[in-house]
Amino acid sequence: MSSLEIKDLEVAVDTADGPKQILHGVNLTINDGEVHAIMGPNGSGKSTMAYAIAGHPSYEILGGEVLLDGHNIIEGTPDERAKAGLFLAMQYPVEVPGVTVSNFLRTARTAIDGKAPAVRAWVKELNEAMKQLRVDPSFAERDLNAGFSGGEKKRLEILQMQILHPKFAVLDETDSGLDIDALRVVSEGVNHVHDTQGCGVMLITHYTRILRYIKPDFVHVFAKGRIVESGGPELAEALEEDGYDKYIEA
Repeated sequence: MSSLEIKDLEVAVDTADGPKQILHGVNLTINDGEVHAIMGPNGSGKSTMAYAIAGHPSYEILGGEVLLDGHNIIEGTPDERAKAGLFLAMQYPVEVPGVTVSNFLRTARTAIDGKAPAVRAWVKELNEAMKQLRVDPSFAERDLNAGFSGGEKKRLEILQMQILHPKFAVLDETDSGLDIDALRVVSEGVNHVHDTQGCGVMLITHYTRILRYIKPDFVHVFAKGRIVESGGPELAEALEEDGYDKYIEA
C-alpha cells in the first residue's frame, strides 16, 4: 500500500518584507485510493502546501517531512518527486509556446518510465485518453496551453494525470473558472483515473460544488496555515451551510 504522509510541515515564502511563514505544522496522511478534500478560505495556505510538497522553488521548507512510501522527498527536485509518483495539477496552468501537447506528454511519460513508449501504443493510449476527456484530437499538435480556454487547460491537466499514472495527485483548485459542463467533464476524468489506477487524491477547493461529482472519503478544513478540523463528507455540507467564519475567528 502506498502512502503520502505530511508531518509537521512548516513553510515560508519570500515577500518584499522578507520571508513570511505560511504553514505552521501541517499533518496529513493519504493512502492510495483515498480522496481527501482540502477546504478553506483564501489565504489559508492550501495552495502553499500543494506547491511546497511538489518542490516549487519559491517556497522554503522550514521544518517537517513529506514521506512518499516512507521516503522523505523534501530534498528531491521537482522532477525527482514526480518520478517518485507525485503529480500536481496547477490552478493556473502555464503556456509553453514551441512545445506541442503530444511532445510534452510523451517526454514526460518517457521520464517517468525511463524509456519512450512504443509509437503505435502511445498514439492509441493518447487518443483514448483525449476522447475520455472530450479533448479535441487536434489539440495534440498545438502548443501546450497556448491560446487554450480555462476549461481546456484544466482538461489537459487531468489528461496529464491519466497519462503519467501517479501514485498521488494533488489537484489545486481544479474547479476554478470552470463552467458547469467543463466541471462535469473534468470531474469525470478525475474519477476515471482514480477508479482505474487507484491513485490517492488531494483535492484543494473553496467550494462544495466539485464534491457533488468527486466524492471525498475525508474532508479537512484549512485555516491560518494548518488543518483545524477533519471529518467525512458531512463536514463539507456543514461548510456549505455555515462557511469558514468560525475557523477564521478562532
